[in-house]
Amino acid sequence: MHESRNKYLKAFILLTSLFFMWGLITVLVDSLIPRLKEIFELSYFQAGLVQFAFFIAYGVVSIPAGTLLHRIGYKKGIMLGLLVMGSGCLLFYPAAQLRLFPLFMLGYFTLASGMTILQVAANPYVTLLGPIEKASSRLNLAQAFNSLGTAIAPALGAIFILSDHIKSSEEINLLAPLEKEKYMAAEALAVQNPFLVLATVLILLALVVVFVKLPALLGKSNSGNYRSALSQKALSFGAIAIFVYVGAEVAVGSYLVSYFLDMNMVEQIRSNEFTSRFAYSILQQDIQEVDGKAIVGSFVILYWSGAMVGRFIGSYLTASFKPEKVLSIFALGAVSCLVLTMISSGLPSMFFILAVGLFNSIMFPTIFSLAIEQLGELKPEGSGILCTAIAGGAFIPPLYGLATDFVSFKPAWIVVIACYTYIFWYSKKVGLFNQSKSEF
Repeated sequence: MHESRNKYLKAFILLTSLFFMWGLITVLVDSLIPRLKEIFELSYFQAGLVQFAFFIAYGVVSIPAGTLLHRIGYKKGIMLGLLVMGSGCLLFYPAAQLRLFPLFMLGYFTLASGMTILQVAANPYVTLLGPIEKASSRLNLAQAFNSLGTAIAPALGAIFILSDHIKSSEEINLLAPLEKEKYMAAEALAVQNPFLVLATVLILLALVVVFVKLPALLGKSNSGNYRSALSQKALSFGAIAIFVYVGAEVAVGSYLVSYFLDMNMVEQIRSNEFTSRFAYSILQQDIQEVDGKAIVGSFVILYWSGAMVGRFIGSYLTASFKPEKVLSIFALGAVSCLVLTMISSGLPSMFFILAVGLFNSIMFPTIFSLAIEQLGELKPEGSGILCTAIAGGAFIPPLYGLATDFVSFKPAWIVVIACYTYIFWYSKKVGLFNQSKSEF
């Protein structure tokens, strides 16, 4: 018994490091967006294609990854995901050298595809590393380290990717030939070096997986199919829950700066002692002289940090109480915060919407573990379906944006409220689904 627990613990520690890495890389690559926009003088639509390339990878790659995983097993799936991610990072080198935006897009799609394979393999694998009743707790803890990576990444991006001034095409054309050549080389290095390091780390992690003995928790049967997996209501309705959750989380995170500016929060932050000190601690500049976007943007860290803190707390809560009950409380908390931000104004309204991040925290890992709980050998297929649903991040944010165009920010939050309401409904039904394992 002790040997089995020790074997699972080693595997869990390794998996947790992978969760941290893909959280770090996901947000670190976000730092490329403003840099690429200025280097290539892209429109906002073109810059937005970078995020679209990320989410569309989940829609395209997840199902094939689930099928492949069922044939090669979790260990080889994890190795493959790491190697594909490493290949994507390596593509940034020629893309920066040649200044080819399509090659950046290919590199980002490749990176996201590897991340998709890794998620399809790692999420269900974590749920199997111990008693089934603790599956949600384990996945929440692993995802907490994923959030730790996302919390650290913005600082690394600011230091290694966004630290210097990017010249406009007019400024570049005014440079002497030798100065222009030096500038282009420096711009390439600013992108190349961080991603060469990441590629090296990812390839080394893949080698570690080769030599580490991981428990073989998946049978060799290839009889599993997606129709059988989807016949389980916990999974099929859970996929919708993942779709709306990711869409809601990304919608809130994407529009926070615009929402705060729409509420004229800049002067209120500057005039309040607590908020002005917080903004200064993040920006390390006199906020009376800093651009308004940077001031309100400094508070977005609270949204993502809330998700990290909530997942550590959620690991304890889902181990102590029924995961579906914890999920229902957190869904109600998100809805309450959205309603409160709609009916309030000023600093209270700002902090209510930021608190949604805390309630988001346990949703993905808890929905995921509950949705595949009874799938047995069909877990790879179930994981592929659930990871495909992450593509909700490509669709719901534009829907919220469209609603904002018509009715303004505050009333448009009803779109996001509808997403969390569905998650609340799912939390109330998933226990019955898993008890009955009913088919359509």
